[in-house]
Amino acid sequence: MIIKLPFVRSKLEQFRQWGTDWLERHWLKLLAAAFVCFLMLERNLTLELRLSTSKPYVNLSGEHPASTPQATAATTRLQGEGKAIFAGGDSEKRDRQMAYVRRFAKVAQAEMEKYGIPASVKLAQGLLESDAGKSPIARQNNNHFGIKCFSRNCRKGHCSNFQDDTHKDFFRIYPSAWESFRAHSLMLKQNERYQPLFSLPATDYRAWAQGLSEAGYATDPDYSEKVVRLIEELDLQRFDGA
Repeated sequence: MIIKLPFVRSKLEQFRQWGTDWLERHWLKLLAAAFVCFLMLERNLTLELRLSTSKPYVNLSGEHPASTPQATAATTRLQGEGKAIFAGGDSEKRDRQMAYVRRFAKVAQAEMEKYGIPASVKLAQGLLESDAGKSPIARQNNNHFGIKCFSRNCRKGHCSNFQDDTHKDFFRIYPSAWESFRAHSLMLKQNERYQPLFSLPATDYRAWAQGLSEAGYATDPDYSEKVVRLIEELDLQRFDGA
């Protein structure tokens, strides 16, 4: 069968013209669809990177705890992750809290081994004080325990101001969240008002929570109850065992 070249050219020209017309009519829809796909891909990639990124544990004394060379999102697999631990609770908030515990459980256990502070209490305080790592002080200062600065001669980068409705507060700045965990341990260990806590069993998280509240760690009158509630809802006391 012989196909005349002018006929083929005519058909190709018709197809090209049809494609051009179709693109002119639908280019905006194609652009919008591509943009949506890009946003979805970027969101998934960012989430995956955040969950997999690890940082070294750097503490104030320059030591690396032998049992915790790194803290990552995958260091600890939480038991019972699938069960509803908040009655009618916010699943997104629960997921953030569980991710926070996965990230810092090993660090809290290493601090417990070194300083005798219950890992469950440290994790619950970090969750409460930092809103599971999402508070401005945690994000901007790497300060997960609301540790304030009272020095009058701060060097640059030592602390920063955060202002609420009534007064100004200066909070310590740390190079990493891990150093904030060590600073919390040192603050409790070296401050005289917290010394009675260290005569308590490291597994008695209720007594520790009450002792922290009585020593004035926070002004919230319900602070100890909130710490205990977090521990029991998230089953954090299992990190206090051997």
